[in-house]
Amino acid sequence: MSDTGETAPRNPAGTRLTLDLWHPNCWAIEATDGAGGGILAHAVYTAPEADDGGDGTGTRAETVNGLFTAYGESAEAVDALLGRIRDSDLAGEVLELRERFDADRTRAPGAVTREFFLEYDPGEMACPTLLEHGFVHSAPIRIEAGRETWQVCFAAERTALDDALDRVREDAGAEVSVESVTTAGVDHSEWDRRLGTLTPAQREAFEHAREAGYYRWPREASTRELAEGLGISKTTLLEHLRKAEAKLLGPDDS
Repeated sequence: MSDTGETAPRNPAGTRLTLDLWHPNCWAIEATDGAGGGILAHAVYTAPEADDGGDGTGTRAETVNGLFTAYGESAEAVDALLGRIRDSDLAGEVLELRERFDADRTRAPGAVTREFFLEYDPGEMACPTLLEHGFVHSAPIRIEAGRETWQVCFAAERTALDDALDRVREDAGAEVSVESVTTAGVDHSEWDRRLGTLTPAQREAFEHAREAGYYRWPREASTRELAEGLGISKTTLLEHLRKAEAKLLGPDDS
């Protein structure tokens, strides 16, 4: 092929990994440690607004709702696991679903499965820390025997992977090992694709929060400070931020 003097566009490498992870203060890790079953974490949704007393100044709690599946080889095992979750000081109320939320998405191991919503503090989960350092999960997270298994896409260059993993370990106080890693050429990174689904307001709120240290643990900025920095109300800031997180942290439906 002749040299035209032009540089051919480079296809960024898409790095996919399977991570084995443990981190402190996680209700799901604690509940499954020694239990006869496990949990699949599917998606994150916006937390409900708090009661404003009718004055129009309601705020949104600094929590999110997650959709999960508890699974085991018997109904007794799943009952015991759900009991552990309800007893955890780190978890909110368990709201079981009478019917499956999405049968195609469950695909849980075990003979017995039960789906539930749970409200929790995302700062106590590994999701924000992984997201901050470029890891976007592409499949439900599996929590079993006190460990989490993550299927993730790494948004940055392959050469930055080891440093990003070290930062996750430091920021989350986590134990992280790589079970598998594959690299293949793609047209656009998973990170860029998901960022492209955000509205301008959602992206501005998310980028501002990330730069201000909101996703570090402990947090370096409050939602009130973030809202003041953008010149919007705290309620509006949280609305943008939660919707952005749902799109960035949710399962890959592509």
